Amino acid sequence: MLDVCLLGTGGMMPLPYRWLTSMMARYNGKSILIDCGEGTQIAMKEKGWSPKPIDIICFTHYHADHISGLPGMLLTMGNAERTEPLLMIGPKGLSRVVSSLRVIAPELPFEIRFKELTEAEESIQFDGFHIDAFRVNHNVVCYGYSLVIERKGRFMVEKAKELNIPVNCWNRLQHGETVETPEGTYTPDMVMGEERKGIKVTYCTDTRPTPAICWHSKRADLLILEGMYGEPEKKAKAREYKHMTFYEAARIAAEAEPKLMWLTHYSPSLTRPEEYMKEVKRIFPRAYAAKDGQTVELDFEEQ
Repeated sequence: MLDVCLLGTGGMMPLPYRWLTSMMARYNGKSILIDCGEGTQIAMKEKGWSPKPIDIICFTHYHADHISGLPGMLLTMGNAERTEPLLMIGPKGLSRVVSSLRVIAPELPFEIRFKELTEAEESIQFDGFHIDAFRVNHNVVCYGYSLVIERKGRFMVEKAKELNIPVNCWNRLQHGETVETPEGTYTPDMVMGEERKGIKVTYCTDTRPTPAICWHSKRADLLILEGMYGEPEKKAKAREYKHMTFYEAARIAAEAEPKLMWLTHYSPSLTRPEEYMKEVKRIFPRAYAAKDGQTVELDFEEQ
């Protein structure tokens, strides 16, 4: 099961009812944070989640509304006596940017490791899941991210029996190992079915529409996508500052066909985003104007 919480849905500046951009996901004992805008710690406290077990922080880009909460977050993690290394992923320059911010958080009891993105598309593999980063179209270098939980095929018990594979080899084969015994060599493909559908969440903000967003969010379980402006008359402003309107985001979702789409990263002038959702839902019915703290639990499909 993957838990996803949109901690902050604001862009540019925090509001009393809307913190700046951040999303957190939890899976199999690991926690992943994407962006860390002002108010992220408060949003986590309100949700009842802890910053201490965060294993990975991804940054879309280095505008202040996406990273200004980081120094305080690091201090809180340090004060919680964390000692495990923390991995940060982001566009080129990540180490320099974080080092600058750490002037006010110079001493931490844990190591920070950096993965700087330089290619248009990169995939970072972890135990049981991977993060796909893809470059989008903002006025600075900016990336979207897909968090993909892999799911292996079923172990075919009858096939294993038919091949006379010893029972004490089954577990190792299920975990992808090749097993050599006096009777012969057994490989996972001999007893494992086709890979099943996993879980995918795509998060993308601060961009104009690009084909990469559609490609990476294709049939995602959840697409979290920027909707800076709901007002139809602000389409030109969205183009000028390289953001998206609700309707542009909905058209991407209509093509990518995720199960759900949440809009986020609202302009401070957009006080009631739900007022614009009727037209958005005509384009993509499963679209929602997300609010701070919006949460979903995603599980594997029964197959």
